[in-house]
Amino acid sequence: MSGTLISFCLMALGARELSGEIPVFQTLFFRSAIGLVLISSLILLLDKKQVFRSERGALHTFRNTFHFFGQYGWFVGIGLLPLAEVFALEFTVPIWTAIIASLFLGERMTPRKAISIFLGMLGVVVIVRPGIEIIDAASLIVLGAAICYAISYTTTKSLASTESPLTILFYMCLVQLPVSLLLSLSVWVWPEGIQWFWFVVIGVTALSAHFCLVRAMGHAEVTTVITLDFLRLPLIAVLGVLLYNEEFELYLLIGGALMLLGNWINFSELAMRGRSR
Repeated sequence: MSGTLISFCLMALGARELSGEIPVFQTLFFRSAIGLVLISSLILLLDKKQVFRSERGALHTFRNTFHFFGQYGWFVGIGLLPLAEVFALEFTVPIWTAIIASLFLGERMTPRKAISIFLGMLGVVVIVRPGIEIIDAASLIVLGAAICYAISYTTTKSLASTESPLTILFYMCLVQLPVSLLLSLSVWVWPEGIQWFWFVVIGVTALSAHFCLVRAMGHAEVTTVITLDFLRLPLIAVLGVLLYNEEFELYLLIGGALMLLGNWINFSELAMRGRSR
């Protein structure tokens, strides 16, 4: 999990350093390009060329369309909001996933799941604080990104039944590369100096974060993994304070803790079901 935490934080720092200088669509293009080179090289190195083939191209395209706009919203939020707030709002992804799975996949809404959703929504209210102050549009963008991620993750559940993780990552980069290129052409800015370094950081950490997370779930229970993943919030908050003089307000920690509790309740139910089978 330490690899996951470091990767997500470095990716956020890279996004912040490029924000305001490089258009977000262009950053996503380089992220996909570097990711495609890395994942293709790994596939060839492991001599697993069958990974390049898939009979579920339409579902890959559907998944990665939502994943792409989820990334876009996340990168926009990184440039406009305190880093800790973006990470806190991102913890709503499992909550949205549970709602989508119940509405569209027919998954049963259990009391534990309902409680987890309530706590997650309460956490959002604590962070966004509607009625106390004007809701920042950037916060809504990040929440929209979290919903897009949730749709993407729900689709991944179906893909994972027939596709390997390498195939899913390969098609993620392959589908998003031309989309991000087309959207960035009209606003293209040629990178200079240190900006190339941050592109590489984003491209590498985007893959390493997913890889380390999958490995962590293979060695520990999901409830343990999501609890450790919560450490991203105080870690990125410290980096925000030290590097960008951001204020870390208590409501972020309280809201994030409510989301963590909701996610923990939801995943603990899944873990109990798995052990009972």
